[in-house]
Order: sequence, then structure tokens, then C-alpha cells
Amino acid sequence: MEAGITHVQKRDGRIQPFDKAKITAAIEKAFAAVGKPDRGVAEQLADKVVASLERDFKGRVPRVEDIQDVVERVLMEHGYPDVAKDYILYRQQRSEIRALKQFIGVTDDLKLSVNAANVLKRRYLLKNENGEVIETPSQMFRRVANAVAEADKLYDPEADIDRTAEEFYEAMASLLFLPNSPTLMNAGTELGQLSACFVLPIEDSMEGIFETLKHMALIHQSGGGTGFSFSRLRPKGDIVRTTSGIASGPVSFMTIYDAATDVVKQGGRRRGANMAILRVDHPDIVEFITAKSDPKVLRNFNISVGVTDQFMEAVRAGRDYELVNPRNGAVVKKLPARDVFELIVAQAWKTGDPGLAFLDTINRANPTPKLGQIESTNPCGEVPLLPYESCNLGSINVGKLVKDSTIDYDSLRKLVWMGVHFLDNVIDVTKFPLPQVESITKGNRKIGLGIMGFADLLIELNVPYDSEEAVGIADRLMAFVLDEARKASADLAAKRGTFPNYALSIYPELGLRMRNATVTSVAPTGTISIVASCSSGIEPLFAVAYVREVLEGTRLLEVNPVFERMAKGRGIYSRELMLEIAKKGSIRDVDLVPEDMRRLFVTSMDIAPEWHVRMQAAFQKHCDNAVAKTVNLPREATPDDVRKIYLMAYELGCKGITVYRYGSKPEQVLYVGPVLEKELGRGEHVAAHAEYDGSCPTGICSF
Repeated sequence: MEAGITHVQKRDGRIQPFDKAKITAAIEKAFAAVGKPDRGVAEQLADKVVASLERDFKGRVPRVEDIQDVVERVLMEHGYPDVAKDYILYRQQRSEIRALKQFIGVTDDLKLSVNAANVLKRRYLLKNENGEVIETPSQMFRRVANAVAEADKLYDPEADIDRTAEEFYEAMASLLFLPNSPTLMNAGTELGQLSACFVLPIEDSMEGIFETLKHMALIHQSGGGTGFSFSRLRPKGDIVRTTSGIASGPVSFMTIYDAATDVVKQGGRRRGANMAILRVDHPDIVEFITAKSDPKVLRNFNISVGVTDQFMEAVRAGRDYELVNPRNGAVVKKLPARDVFELIVAQAWKTGDPGLAFLDTINRANPTPKLGQIESTNPCGEVPLLPYESCNLGSINVGKLVKDSTIDYDSLRKLVWMGVHFLDNVIDVTKFPLPQVESITKGNRKIGLGIMGFADLLIELNVPYDSEEAVGIADRLMAFVLDEARKASADLAAKRGTFPNYALSIYPELGLRMRNATVTSVAPTGTISIVASCSSGIEPLFAVAYVREVLEGTRLLEVNPVFERMAKGRGIYSRELMLEIAKKGSIRDVDLVPEDMRRLFVTSMDIAPEWHVRMQAAFQKHCDNAVAKTVNLPREATPDDVRKIYLMAYELGCKGITVYRYGSKPEQVLYVGPVLEKELGRGEHVAAHAEYDGSCPTGICSF
């Protein structure tokens, strides 16, 4: 540009090219914040700011703070004191945020939220031997992008690695796409284990049980989570011929696995995560269903009952069903199916466990049935896997893909193709913890590309979550993702070949040449949605305003940014109102908020249970793998609500279902409790743990 000001000094001392467009954008945001359309005024005011800078800093390089001072003065001089006030408040807030990040110990070069910086420090950014952070967020994304792009050389020695790495970096740094946690943690490091999800088999022998325990420890140490079916273990009290003793049963061995998980913290960065599944026809099923009645037991496990079509039909008909000893196939007992189902419902209402895994539904969608039946899933249920399989996950932040009140499908298409490329590369660059895992993972090359920020997308589209329109959007959106992901996988297959077990899959009959046995999955996203500052997976908002415990003793009021923007535009915004909303999280009964806003900004516990299930089912229609979703229920929900949810999930074709009634566990990462901050006042507020993202109230599934 012709302006005399050509460069600006950043706060960290770096000198960068001056860009008037950034000034224009900042003024536009200030106008929008007070509900005033700028009608081109921002551009005119930016010109006046530049003219003032050229006069006052001729021959000198202004600092960022100098430019902001001039913006404030220009706004005041030209009759916009309310806009200037908001701009000043914004500067103060940004200054406080920078101070907090400095206290946390993260140099944030991507302007992330305070909590994102905190989570990055705790989990993702590399540290030296003294525990000091040695990379910035952008350097982390560069590390990951460069490491994952290297796989291109395996297929084309002349591949433009730098171009691929830049494409990967831009998608991550702009928070449009993020891979699962182990990829962010370990890519480009000596550990190099990038997969999130593993399923391990458990054989019915002491050697097999403890060999799998060792494998679990190795996977947890590398940052992965594990799923198990305990269904092959002989029941409690059954004979053990080698010792003339009696078996202790699956639940006893689950407690051993749980204890080992406590000891082996995942990669030193998070608690272990497990899924335990037991078939509903196992003789120990009643003990399994009630295993988590004591909140101190199996704290590192999610548990789900593996139910069959036969069992669900018996529930409907009010018939008995058979319990079968897996050791010899003998029928040992019959139970009334409805009684067992009601016990599951009662326990889920009371404790949040067990969920249900619909085994026949899962196996009807098994892409490689000739390789065996699927018996278990990963810890959150979104990836049903064969024994020893692992899976790599990535999520597209669709909340950032709304332009002119419509979904930007062109940008989404590009991100889907990039995501498939990225995740396929991950399979080649990861260092697998076990040879068995490497063999079948590379044989099937399963990936799970999904979305996050769905609630944000609906809000930007002005569509309530609990509406027919929202379910229709979910259906069309995920259908698009699946279609494009399959096209991208087929394109890779043409260049790199199909997955080795292709001939044993369903795809030859379908006429699809695929690089990957599965391409789509919807994960809970966990901490990566905190990094991206978006809503988790396909979950609704968990609160409109709430208190976030960023550090021990440090709590911040967080307000949904779109709600804040709309509230300012409607002239109802105040700090006092936000604090009032934070007492409940919901605005359903806040009369000061207009009715249309109350309808739009519904929270997970405002929504009737059936909408949760219908949304999950809409996404499941277009997922090769499965959908992780928690039906969050208010404290006053009844067992009848849980019963309806479980039956509806089965009827609508979900592969699994989980419920969580607020307060049903003594330890949860979203809670209402006293907040003893001067500004917040004494009293009750909705408060969230630093790593709560809206999907997993117990914290087991933060991936």
C-alpha cells in the first residue's frame, strides 16, 4: 500500500507488515458489538486512523498499542463514544487474557482462549526435562503437519511435502480441523503413537487375561484408550479344570484392569479411558449391570451391555431369554428379559452406567465381516472395532463454515478431502504399540472423520437444536461428509491402492474401490473442541453462560460468543445479566432475554430426551463407524425417561446409547456449586472443570 506506515511492532517485539484491513475489521467488530451497522463507516474511520498514524509516526514503526490508542481517539472524535467504549472494554479484556496466558506459561501466537492455552500446556505442547513448555501452539501444529505430510513420500518420492504440510497446517491453525489428541501430542516425537482408539481381545485363560492387561498398559502409556469385550470369560463359579478351582468371573478381572489403569497414567498427560462390554446373555450379566453401583469402583471404565436383536425382541414380547456359558455354549439359566432391561434402566438412571451397545446393529454395518464379528468399541462408543484394531479420528469445525446464513459446502468439501488424506497418512507415520495392532490396522486402514461445532452451526443458521429443521440439517450435512469422504478415499485408492483386506470386505459387491474400510465417525471431541473454542461434537450447548475453573483458584465467566453478540445487538447485554444466567446456565426462564433468543439458545438439559436420540440417529445414518453422544438429563428426570431413550435408540438404528442424569455421579466435571470470587459473588453458579467440553460429564472420554 502507499501509506507511509509500512510495518508494525507486535507485543512480543516482532516487526510485521502493516495491514489496514485489520483496523477496519476491529472497528467493524466494535460497531457490531453495540448493535450498529457500520454501513461502510469502518472503512472511512480506518482511513482516518491511517492518516493519523502517518502524521504522528512518520519515520517510525508504531506499536500495536499505539494503533489501538489512535483507534479509540478517532472513534471518540467522530461521534461514536459507545463504540469507543466497547473497543476499550475489549482491549482491557484482551490485556487480562494475555496476562493470564503469561501466568499459565504459554506463548500464544494464535490468539486462542485462555482455557485453550491452559489445555494445550497441560496436554499437548512439548516440554523440556524441567517441565517447561518449549513450543507455541503454531509450532505444535507445524510439528504435526510436517510429520503427517511425510507419508506422501511412501507413495510418490517426488511428492510436494511442503505443500501438503502447509495445507495440513492451515486447516489446524485456523481451527477448522483437528485430529485426535494422541496425534497432537505425539506426531513428530520419539513416541510417535498417533491413534486414539484401540480394542483388545480377552481370551478365557489366565495367560490371555494378563497378556491383554500388559497390552492395555502399553497403549495407555502411549496416550490411547482401550475397549474390551469380557464376554468370552467363563462366569463366576464356573470350573477351572487346570487347577480344580472355580472362576472369579469377568467383573473381578475388570477391577484388576481398572487398578492398572490408575497406575499407568496415559502418556503422563491424562487419566486412562476404557470401555467394558459384556453380552446380555452372559451368566454374570446382573453382576455386570450393577458393577458401578459403588461410585468408587471401576472409575476408569465406561460400561455397556452388549444387547442383541433377540434380547430386544424378548423385551418387547415379555419373554424369558437364555444365559449361555461362553466356555461350552451351555444354557445355564433363563431370565425375564423385561426384568433385566428394567435393571439396566434403573442403574443407568441411578449412576449413568451401563449404556447399551447394539451388537447386531453394529455387525450389520461391519465392513469386513469375513475377518470376524465386532464385539466391542472404543471408550466413547464411536468406533466399533475388531480385536487389535485401532482407529485415527479427526473432526471438522462446522461452526466456522456458515457464510451468509448458509453452510459453505465448497469449503466443507475441501476440508473433507484434506481430512481423509491427513488421517490416511497418520496410519503410515504412526509407531504402533503392538505388532498385532499394526497388522490389522494397516490391513483395514479404518479412519473416522467427523464434525464438531454442530450446535454453533445451528445457532449461526438461526435454527433451534430441538427442531425438525435441525434434524434435517444433520441428515444432509453428514450425508455430504460421508459422500465426499468416500470419494476422497476412492481417489486415494486409485493412487495408493485399496486397503489390503479389501477382497474380504463388503466393497467389491458395492462396486466401491476404497482406500479405507471406514471413513466417518462422530467423536465427542473432548479437549480438541476446547482448543477450537467450539461446541463438542454434535452435542447441544451445555450452558449459555457459566464459570470455568481455568486454574485452581482461578475462575472465569464464559459466555457463548454468539449469544453475547446478539445480546449486545438487542441492547440487553450487561455483566450483571451474564452472571445471572451463569447461575443456571440456561436462559429458558430469563424474561429479560427475548423469546426468539431463548428458543434458539437451548441447552442440553432444556431439550426433551427424544431430540437427543433423533439427532444421534440422523448422524448415524451416515457414519461408517458410530456416533458418540450423551443424552444429558436434568436431575429430575425419571427412569421412564431412560427407558424411552434406550428403546428409541434401538428402534432408530443407533449403534449404542448413553445417558447421564445430572448429579448421578459424585464426581463430575460440570456442576452447580459455590463460586467464591469477589466479582462473581457468593452463591450458586454453573461451573465447569477446565477440560469439560460439553460431552462427557465424568471426564473419562476426553479425546
